[in-house]
Amino acid sequence: MTSEENQPRTRGLSTWTTRRWLRVGAAVSLVVLALLGTAGAWVLSRTQALSTDLVDVRSPALTTAIRLESAILNQETGIRGYGLTGTPEFIAPYEQGLTEQRASAADLAGLLHGERAALADLKAVQDGAARWQERIARPVAATPPGRPSPLAAARAAEGKESFDAVRVALSDQQDRLRADLDRARDDLTATIALRNWVFSAIAVLIVVLTAFVFEGLRRGINQPLEQLGTDARTIAGGDFDHPITPTGPADLRHLSGEIDFMRRRLVRELAFSEEARLRLDAQAADLQRSNAELEQFAYVASHDLQEPLRKVSSFTQLLQRRYGGQLDARADQYIDFAVDGANRMQTLINDLLDFSRVGRLHNAHEEVDLDEVLERTLSSLSVGIEESGALVTHEPLPSLVADPTQMGMLWQNLIGNAVKFRRPDQAPEIHVTAAREGDLWRFTVTDNGIGIAPEYADKVFVIFQRLHTKDTYSGSGIGLAMCKKIVEFHGGTIAVDTTYRDGARITFTLAPRPPENPGPSTLPEASRSGPEQA
Repeated sequence: MTSEENQPRTRGLSTWTTRRWLRVGAAVSLVVLALLGTAGAWVLSRTQALSTDLVDVRSPALTTAIRLESAILNQETGIRGYGLTGTPEFIAPYEQGLTEQRASAADLAGLLHGERAALADLKAVQDGAARWQERIARPVAATPPGRPSPLAAARAAEGKESFDAVRVALSDQQDRLRADLDRARDDLTATIALRNWVFSAIAVLIVVLTAFVFEGLRRGINQPLEQLGTDARTIAGGDFDHPITPTGPADLRHLSGEIDFMRRRLVRELAFSEEARLRLDAQAADLQRSNAELEQFAYVASHDLQEPLRKVSSFTQLLQRRYGGQLDARADQYIDFAVDGANRMQTLINDLLDFSRVGRLHNAHEEVDLDEVLERTLSSLSVGIEESGALVTHEPLPSLVADPTQMGMLWQNLIGNAVKFRRPDQAPEIHVTAAREGDLWRFTVTDNGIGIAPEYADKVFVIFQRLHTKDTYSGSGIGLAMCKKIVEFHGGTIAVDTTYRDGARITFTLAPRPPENPGPSTLPEASRSGPEQA
């Protein structure tokens, strides 16, 4: 039976998950917002259309109709004055009125395109004006100037009646246009009011919808998660027997059940871990005793073993000095073997003790100028450097927080190896570089010596591993192993650059500050294969 099956089911929509709630809520919200957006878009479109019609059609149409009336009145005034006086100056208003009439009529026809009633009014005005112009205006205007026109007096009554008809047509036209303008203005006002109501309703619905969404999130997600967080904090505080209360949608209740199952399993694991901790404490005590025994071994190696070794070395050397040449050649050879073996054993023990002291006795971290440390190392190796004719150069080296003794041992082994493993027919050339690489410093020690074959790039860092016999090159095979231990103790790595073929190139990294708790270094096992060991 799963953890969810153990939880009580609630009625109604208890099987709905958070995803289902969110999908339904998002769908309902989108539908409501789409409807509101459609209504708002329609109201805005309607408002824009009415506003455009009012501004671009109704108002300009009425204004143009008034200009048309003014143009026709100017014609009537000019013809009446010319007919009564015969003065040519009265013809100019008549002709200008004709021009304005044609322009205004054309503009008005364009504005009222598609409106039959308004266009009919315009046609009535134009027809009335045409009849008046044909019967009165043009005949009077054709009369020679200088004296009153007899035609004007003869047709005065007809002209008045004809022009009154034009006035009536103009009045009807303007009344219709004013009515259309008022109706458009009323429609715009009503639509604006509707727009305000629609957007107010949209705002209210959005607020209500937002409140529903937040309340749903609070009840369906926030409260269950807060309850789950409270239970988790109680358990994290040490009360592992505190049960998880499942609340909220089905998936959150399932999550609560899984966490409660994890809690119960952790309780079992903690019981097992406590038992394992007790066993580890016992093993730690055994390791502590073993370390103490190792410390005792180091003490014995540095004192008790060296004392008889010094005695063996002293007496073999005394035997060599006193009886050398008095016995046969094989006896002298045996004595040489004994003296050499004792000296090598003493050197080996001292090197092994130095290796074991890395990170244990030499662990005084301070600001170290590597330039100064390298210069001191070169000074201590000056005899070997002068005898070999070595040229040692280096770039500016940084200052690091490190153990100065270990840094000296590091440079001494690297530079000493570069001088020792030189080509017989070539003076050693050694170059040291340093460059920042992210959070570390990368150093290289490059020489023109005999180099290191790629297959031995890892073996050279194994303690007691030698690539040459003691007759070819002296040493105990601990130098590079000690370098690796020092570098790793200071948070770096060391390796042989196998791509460099003109000698040997050792690269290593160092942290600006060593790690606070460096891992314990162990003595690496000597390789059982490879070249002859020392």
